Amino acid sequence: MILRTPYRSIALLFALALPCMANAADYAVQPAGSTLGFTSSFQGSSFDGQFGKWTAAISYDQAKLAASKFDVTVDLSSAKTGDSDRDSALPGPDFFDTAKNPQAHFVTTSFRQQGNQVIAVGNLTLRGVTKPVSLNVTFKPQGSGATLDVSGTVNRLDFGVGGGQYKDTNVIAGDVKITAHLVLTAK
Repeated sequence: MILRTPYRSIALLFALALPCMANAADYAVQPAGSTLGFTSSFQGSSFDGQFGKWTAAISYDQAKLAASKFDVTVDLSSAKTGDSDRDSALPGPDFFDTAKNPQAHFVTTSFRQQGNQVIAVGNLTLRGVTKPVSLNVTFKPQGSGATLDVSGTVNRLDFGVGGGQYKDTNVIAGDVKITAHLVLTAK
């Protein structure tokens, strides 16, 4: 009986610590300094764009990837590339079709460590189509906050972006690089 008491104490301490170990840290995104953008090409010339309106719920801890989560909602009408013709076409039915699908949504389903790189795996819903997407994650703690950089590539045609004459990947590249730089503060 005497030998069981230390084991019970250890088991009790472990059970009490489990809820603390299961949670990742929650962060608030600071709009100043945070960006969500994309890069593609038109007739062989690269162009960059950014979304001006989006929200992100970030819960992340590299030591607790199973408890981490990203949930991002993007206002597609806020896309800007600096070209007035392109910017006026993006909300239209051939591209984002914001009248029917005003938002894109990405939510993680899991994270995995691949060498030194963390990969966020999730579902992107765009134009009513949901497909799996993987994003590279770089998280850098800084004081009581952090910076979070993510990048990945999606095929716009998988989501029906660029219909009609714009389906031709010789005109507009099929692959679109997605990037985000988030300045985070701990909640």
